[in-house]
Amino acid sequence: MRSLIKLLVLLVLFLAPGSLVLAQGTEPAANAGASASPSATKAEVDQLRSELAAQRQTIEELKALVEKLAKAQETGPVARGTVEGTAAVKPVVATTEALWQPANASGSGVHLSDAVLREPEPEAMAMVEQAPAEAPKKEPPLTSGWNGEHFYIRSPDGQFSISPYGYVNTDYRAYEGDGAPADTFILRQARFGFQGNYGSHFDFALLADAAATSGSVVRDVYLNVRVNPEFQFQAGQFKAPFAQETGIGDTNLDFIERGLQSMLYPSAASAYRSPGATVHGDIAGGIMQYWVGGFNGKGYALTNTTNQPEVIGRLRFYPWRKSKSEWFKQLAFGGSIDRARSRGLSGDQSFNATLPDGAYTFFPQFAINGPIQRYNGEFTYLKSNFALRGEYDQLNMSRNNVGSEQAGGLGFLSLPSIIAKAWDISTTYLITGEKRPENGTPRVKHSLFGPDTPGGKGRGPGAWELAFRFTGAQAKEPGANFENYYTPGYVPTFNYHTYEYTVGINWYLNYWTKYVVNVDIDQLKDPSTIGAVPQKYYVVMQRLQFRF
Repeated sequence: MRSLIKLLVLLVLFLAPGSLVLAQGTEPAANAGASASPSATKAEVDQLRSELAAQRQTIEELKALVEKLAKAQETGPVARGTVEGTAAVKPVVATTEALWQPANASGSGVHLSDAVLREPEPEAMAMVEQAPAEAPKKEPPLTSGWNGEHFYIRSPDGQFSISPYGYVNTDYRAYEGDGAPADTFILRQARFGFQGNYGSHFDFALLADAAATSGSVVRDVYLNVRVNPEFQFQAGQFKAPFAQETGIGDTNLDFIERGLQSMLYPSAASAYRSPGATVHGDIAGGIMQYWVGGFNGKGYALTNTTNQPEVIGRLRFYPWRKSKSEWFKQLAFGGSIDRARSRGLSGDQSFNATLPDGAYTFFPQFAINGPIQRYNGEFTYLKSNFALRGEYDQLNMSRNNVGSEQAGGLGFLSLPSIIAKAWDISTTYLITGEKRPENGTPRVKHSLFGPDTPGGKGRGPGAWELAFRFTGAQAKEPGANFENYYTPGYVPTFNYHTYEYTVGINWYLNYWTKYVVNVDIDQLKDPSTIGAVPQKYYVVMQRLQFRF
């Protein structure tokens, strides 16, 4: 802009002397040798005025050109012939050739030189002739789609992906028996979250339960680091890896509720989840799997009440996984151990013996203090559309120095440990021929209605599955008789049993929607609650489940 202003000033200075020269050059040729006339003629004055008017017009046109060039420089790069979004601007040389001649210019007489405009300053020419800058390269767009299980969004380089997922279980439950709950509809779970990965070594998940009635809404939030298949590290809040049924997701259970042995699992009161960290992996292509971890053992997002974390170890073997035998290829077995500590001063209680179906509580809770041990043995056998599973669990809970918390005041005397045992054996059979996965949903061959299962074969009755389970639990709290002089007292013995028989039908309308009916017969052999008598409870449960 400064160079253009300089150019305009130089032009004005150049034209001023020209007017004087023009005035001297207008004298007629006849009087050239004579002395100058004391006054100019009328014709000479008119010619001078005409030439001055032409010069003023030229100056105004130059001003307009400079303003146009300055405006083009402020709005962005100017192409050789055009400015984007405005009228075309001609190069300076071409433009001034038309503007520089006076209006009455002819082959004779005086005319103005255009040498300066034909050789403009480099800065001005560069501004006019500058090519437009190259547009920045656009990044490839994100990719999204459906992978057969979930929606996903993936970065262009494939290093980051995220998938929303969730499921809803809505039930209707009817009970028959003295003291049983009222018949009711219930939203059992409504869980939504995200899962994904960073590169090839980091997996993450976040799951919240909108139907939570107590405790934290957040169920899972963790990061898993996959150094290699044999060595992985996971930290956050997630299910404690104790027993095979905790490794089965709620959407893949064979029955509406878990077996009675789940009452003895770590953090059973908080959906088996606890803050902690674990090391796990698959050895020899999955022939052996292992988990070793430490947890708070107190449930959702809670701090520990002792200086000792809950330590859990689990092993699972698939001896014939790589063999060609169709009979034993999917046979698995293993076991788990758990070590924890309770603190009586923090109000720790023994396990909650309310049945998973909520029909009744078969065993009271007691104050505990000291070591806690858990043991587990498990097996799974799959053969095409048939499945057989079994599990045994035992829980020992110490009661050291808890006598003062008993009725009658027994000082700090220690009481015998509470011992609980539970078992579960179940079988399922897909009568429509689909293959039963270990922890997953059968691939429905003929969906009742869409969407179709990947690899499905059109419409049909869906997938139908029959299920049967026998599960039971026993708990014993040995009594004691303290006949000392200062703190005499008597602690009664509790030794109770309960069994449950379940017959179920699973109807997979399609791969993502399932309708389940379970009929439970709960047999209370030795009631522990006041006023209860040995009896049978009949429970009919229906569930509609959909997931994404």
